[in-house]
Amino acid sequence: MTKKIGVGIIGASPQRGWATDAHIPALSALDQFEFVALSTSRKESADAAAKAFKVDLAFDNHMDLVNRPEVDVVAVTVKVPYHYELVSAAIAAGKAVYCEWPLGNGLEEAEAMAEMAKNKGVYNAVGLQARSSPVINYVKALIAEGYVGEVLSSSIVADAMNWGAEVMDCYRYLLDKKTGASMMTIPFAHTMDAFCFTLGEFTQLSATTATRRKQVKLLETGEMIPSDVADQLALQGILQNGAVASVHFRGGMSRSTHFLWEINGTEGDLVIRADGGHIQMLPLRLFGSQGDAPLAELPVPTSYDPVAGLLPDGPSASVGRAYSRLSLDREGSQQLPSFDDAVLRHRMIDAIERAAATGKAQTYL
Repeated sequence: MTKKIGVGIIGASPQRGWATDAHIPALSALDQFEFVALSTSRKESADAAAKAFKVDLAFDNHMDLVNRPEVDVVAVTVKVPYHYELVSAAIAAGKAVYCEWPLGNGLEEAEAMAEMAKNKGVYNAVGLQARSSPVINYVKALIAEGYVGEVLSSSIVADAMNWGAEVMDCYRYLLDKKTGASMMTIPFAHTMDAFCFTLGEFTQLSATTATRRKQVKLLETGEMIPSDVADQLALQGILQNGAVASVHFRGGMSRSTHFLWEINGTEGDLVIRADGGHIQMLPLRLFGSQGDAPLAELPVPTSYDPVAGLLPDGPSASVGRAYSRLSLDREGSQQLPSFDDAVLRHRMIDAIERAAATGKAQTYL
């Protein structure tokens, strides 16, 4: 019998969080993995999580987790400002690392972690889960097969879901640019990673950003709290294949279109729809048309979904698909986005911020 891959999760809160919503259900559904250890910042929460998730190894110090022999892969699922310290510790311990996106609190941290992983020779992956989406991979295959012919242009309009008029207290950190967790770095960056994975990178880009809601209502108390992150982002540019691209992300939820991605080609069109801009965790619907035929929904072959029937489409399925790829990565070439891929996306974010600040077109390749 093949030994299961032991996963240790840093940030497995017993109450709520991305690990609780996505990682733990995903691991429970996949036979290749075993959730063997967890760590939180306090003994009380570690003990509560161990009881809730039935895990024997529970720590209030991440160093105890990364040094356990039972742990093959360290999953870092905490807030962005702590990624650098925790990922560095896992790499130093010689462990494979799956770090949630954004990899670092800025480009400099991301580059440093990628260099550390390379020097240590450890497997590394970043949680850009949209690349594992069945719809995204099917669209990429359809384009390669010539379904749309030559890609002429592509556009996205999307709601960011958060960054609207109100915010829950647990998400108020999303309104502070210093945390590294903003509309630009989370839903927008996840979407742009899928966009560039599918269509290629930008050779040049221009951008406009704005903070239209400088005060946001705290839902629990009605208090108005400040925001210094962009809640409107308009991007345009030229892709490597010459196609023209435009993207508009807006904070909150609009009263009309929540997510619409169109790919227009000489022979056909592809359209992706969702209920919001967090396409790394939301179900996606695909539509297509060739020639004069009307747009119609396209079923995605089940072969594109390794967790079909195991997990409901949503956060746990998104992470489950990524873990399925991780298990295959250990047997051959890497399918999950690496720290180097994360660095490229951080460079793109930097270029967008420069373009918005200077009003001049930028490159990042």
